Amino acid sequence: MTITSEQRITLHGFNNLTKSLSFNMYDICYTKTKEEREAYIEYIDEQYNSDRLTAILKNVSDIIGAYVLNVAQQDYVPQGASVTVLISEGPIVEVPTESYAESPGPLPDSIVMQLDKSHITVHTYPEYHPDEGISTFRADIDVSTCGEISPLKALHYLIHSFDTDIMTIDYRVRGFTRDTHGHKLFIDHDIASIQNYIPDEVRSEYDMIDVNVYQENIFHTKCKLKQFDLDNYLFGYTKESLSVSEQRNISTRLKTEMDEIYYGKNMM
Repeated sequence: MTITSEQRITLHGFNNLTKSLSFNMYDICYTKTKEEREAYIEYIDEQYNSDRLTAILKNVSDIIGAYVLNVAQQDYVPQGASVTVLISEGPIVEVPTESYAESPGPLPDSIVMQLDKSHITVHTYPEYHPDEGISTFRADIDVSTCGEISPLKALHYLIHSFDTDIMTIDYRVRGFTRDTHGHKLFIDHDIASIQNYIPDEVRSEYDMIDVNVYQENIFHTKCKLKQFDLDNYLFGYTKESLSVSEQRNISTRLKTEMDEIYYGKNMM
């Protein structure tokens, strides 16, 4: 059943639909020596420590109009961090009609949505290749809501919060709710693609692939930067300090790493 802002359905009790957004980002770097690798990991740990991640998640809760009930955060040794935020329904009584449209959500200066009891989490995973000088930083963010509003409205802000070479994004609507006649509703909004929640200027920078199972309300989009500039993947120096053959070799390694992550399989 298609539900628009003009055709709201009266539910029997609370909206029990669970909507989950998983946003996974990857930052790739070439670290030739052990010292470079350690410096990169230290930089990442400082850039994405639990305090900054907590601030990001609090901004997400602001964007979707939620109250923060509790925050648990932890920095790990030797690296990595986790934050879990429990949230409850926000102060907005009426859900704006624009929330039904497939469009990028706001940045933190505008609170436009209501969220029912749920949670937001983030975990980081800095890692490196044992032989090839490739370091990869991954952050996993999950926004899970119960109620009418899709957490996809937070996607715009999440993309802007991280330096991202590759993104994999999953959205799933689970469970069902009922109208006053007992009729089950397994989704309460139209969605064609996660891409429609990504701003045009961001979409133009990435190659994108969709894998969607519409009848199961499962949506998957993966994104990889189109442009490749070796200087953006060297830590502490520029490509001018490398020979042409070194530049070619390092570029090949980096592109292979990104392709393997993007396509989800080993290529060498």
